[in-house]
Amino acid sequence: MANKAYQRTYTHLSAITKATVSLDATHVANDELASVDGRLAQVVKTRGGNVTLQVFSGTEGIPTDAEVSFLGAPPSLKVGEQLSGRFFNAYGAPIDGGPEVEGEEREIGGPSVNPYKRRQPSELIPTGIAGIDLNNTLVSGQKIPFFADPDQPYNKVMADVALRADVDKIILGGMGLSNDDYLFFRQQFEAAGALDRIVCFINTTENPPVERLLIPDMALTAAEYFAVDKNEKVLVLLTDMTLYADALSIVSNRMDQIPSKDSMPGSLYSDLAKIYEKAVQLPSGGSITIIAVTTLNDGDITHAIPDNTGYITEGQLFLRADSDSGCVIVDPFRSLSRLKQLVQGKKTREDHSQVMNAGVRLYADAQNAKTKLENGFDLSDYDLRCLDYAKEYAKRLLSIDVNIRIDEMLDTAWELFGKYFSPAETGIKQALVDKYWKGK
Repeated sequence: MANKAYQRTYTHLSAITKATVSLDATHVANDELASVDGRLAQVVKTRGGNVTLQVFSGTEGIPTDAEVSFLGAPPSLKVGEQLSGRFFNAYGAPIDGGPEVEGEEREIGGPSVNPYKRRQPSELIPTGIAGIDLNNTLVSGQKIPFFADPDQPYNKVMADVALRADVDKIILGGMGLSNDDYLFFRQQFEAAGALDRIVCFINTTENPPVERLLIPDMALTAAEYFAVDKNEKVLVLLTDMTLYADALSIVSNRMDQIPSKDSMPGSLYSDLAKIYEKAVQLPSGGSITIIAVTTLNDGDITHAIPDNTGYITEGQLFLRADSDSGCVIVDPFRSLSRLKQLVQGKKTREDHSQVMNAGVRLYADAQNAKTKLENGFDLSDYDLRCLDYAKEYAKRLLSIDVNIRIDEMLDTAWELFGKYFSPAETGIKQALVDKYWKGK
């Protein structure tokens, strides 16, 4: 931050809205921080000599002669190894009772990596969750969201992924977390003894919603330090991007901007892309992989937030409750990893893609059998076997509670094929059947 002696101070506001104040000022830069009547604010618009500031905690009670001091710099984060194992708020200040971090101060929200410096992703990131590793394999440098209804245990899945993923660092950006969710993450990481490789930036429901807008940039600035400076594999977990977008909407509406689809600001696509495009595989070996939660409104995938997200990211992971098995599963029909072919059969076993395709096709046949049953049609022997298979497939492979290695997932799938079907019914190549078939 700028030295107090060099701060420019003003005492006349020309306009006040619910979230912003405006004044005439000179030599002010976009994104620069300021103090308005003792409250932290940030420049969001400059036009000629007129400057608009977003006040993070709201403008209620601010008088027109309030003192405004410009701090001379945008939000920043001190980066270094001391970040590991720590919990911070949206401004990068510790909330875990520990000391302030000492290190190099870096501006947050900078540009993403030059495409010339990027390398095609080729490293597998196993999560232990078969619905991901088997059917929608993740690759380092990928950006992918979880789509889930608000009642799904998506934060549990995020914590599981954090603890199981084979990466050097996990950066968690929590936006609008309840205190229970915050304590859940903290207790899970501490109990697993994994704090040394985890950094958390947390905004809870008790904090101003506008502060959520800083969380992704804080998390990604820390991620870039470990990936670029330290050549580490970094996994960034962001939850919940819907609450992030709601905060964008709050600011946009209070600034009297005309809303776009679903009351979202017209800049939503670029606001989301600015975050997701930080995912990268670097030639040096470092990488940033982004997994984010986007909660859905009544399962509406056409809403502006998931709709825009789908254009930016490389697939999606769809959580749903499966009534047949009683499990929460990663839905194989609505989930997709567009980069999985870069590692399947290359960094995993030769039978991976064939087993994946056969498993999902047979599961689809079971859904067709279920429709026939619901409509009163007679079921064939094959239909009945498909239904039994689907229940066990969901429980043993699609459930978010499954935690096994990829080879075990493949072996489990072969076991299920052998239990319910003939080799011909799976459609798998004969050479692979000869090598892996586990039927009688």
